[in-house]
Amino acid sequence: MEMIIVLLVIAVIIVVMGISIHNKIIASYNSAQRAWADVIAQERQKNKILPELERIAEQYKIHESSVLNGITELRTALKGLSSESVDVAQLKEAQLKTRSLINNLYAVSENYPDLKASTIYANLMKEIAEQQDNIGAAIRIFNSNVADFNTGIEVFPNSIINNNFTKKQKLNVFSDSEAAQGFEYKPNF
Repeated sequence: MEMIIVLLVIAVIIVVMGISIHNKIIASYNSAQRAWADVIAQERQKNKILPELERIAEQYKIHESSVLNGITELRTALKGLSSESVDVAQLKEAQLKTRSLINNLYAVSENYPDLKASTIYANLMKEIAEQQDNIGAAIRIFNSNVADFNTGIEVFPNSIINNNFTKKQKLNVFSDSEAAQGFEYKPNF
C-alpha cells in the first residue's frame, strides 16, 4: 500500500512539473508574440510621418523620384507587416526601406537649401530618428524574449515536454546583417 502511495505521489509530481513546464513555454511564447506586436506597432508609427513627408516634398517642389518612390516603398513594406505572425524578413525589408528613405532625404536636402533650413523638415527628421530609436528598443526586447523562449524549449526537461506536448518551434531573432558588416569581431558560435 505504501508503495502505491509513493508511486502515486511521484506520478502527481511529474504531472505537475510537466504542466508547469508547458505553461512556462506558452507564457514565454506569448511574451515573444507580444514583443513582436510592439515592434509592429512601432513600425506602423512611421505611417503617421509619411503624409507629412509627402506634404513637404510637394511644398518644396521636390520631384526627385528617390524620395517619392522611397515613401511608396516604405508604405508598402509597412503594410506587409503583420502582428499575427513573426516575419523577421519582412521587418528587415521595412528597416532597409526606412534607411534608404532617410539617406535619400539627407541627400535631397543638400540640393534644397530652403528645405534643409526648414524647421518642419528638422522636426520631421528628429521624429524619424526618435522612431528609429524606439523601434530599435522594441527589437531588442523582441530578441530578448525570443532568446528566452528558444532557450526554454531547448533545455532539459523542457525539450521533452515541448517535443511531446507543446510542439512549439524555435523563433527567429531579428538580425541586421547590414549593421553587422561594420564589425570586425565575429563571435564563433
